[in-house]
Amino acid sequence: MNSQDELTPQNRTILLIEDDRDICEIVQQVLADEGYETIAVSNGAEGLERLRSSAPHPFVIVLDLMLPVMDAWQFRAEQAGDALLAKIPVVIFSANPKVGQHADALGAAAVLRKPPNLDELLSVVSRFAQDAPPTANA
Repeated sequence: MNSQDELTPQNRTILLIEDDRDICEIVQQVLADEGYETIAVSNGAEGLERLRSSAPHPFVIVLDLMLPVMDAWQFRAEQAGDALLAKIPVVIFSANPKVGQHADALGAAAVLRKPPNLDELLSVVSRFAQDAPPTANA
């Protein structure tokens, strides 16, 4: 590793797609305390709009199952159909008792249950952050 690699900032951006404002605020605060930047939107359509209009892309998407306007299934179908977005890992975030089965059907990289266990949240996010590409401005 050369000194240039050491100076390249790591992508610390997470997209949180969650319609419960209280949960959003808690998750954003916990992630901010750990140095992550969280972009929060309340439905899948807003999430896709943010992904398609901003760079760099987040290193992970935390996605609620049940959302207004565009739910997790519609969001994942759109994401999978976009070559630039398809490779961003998705963590399904839900209180649904069958969340594991839904996450498998959606091709999710991980599952987080609501209400969030904050240590588990940080552990999952940290795992994906390690694999995140740097945000080089080259």
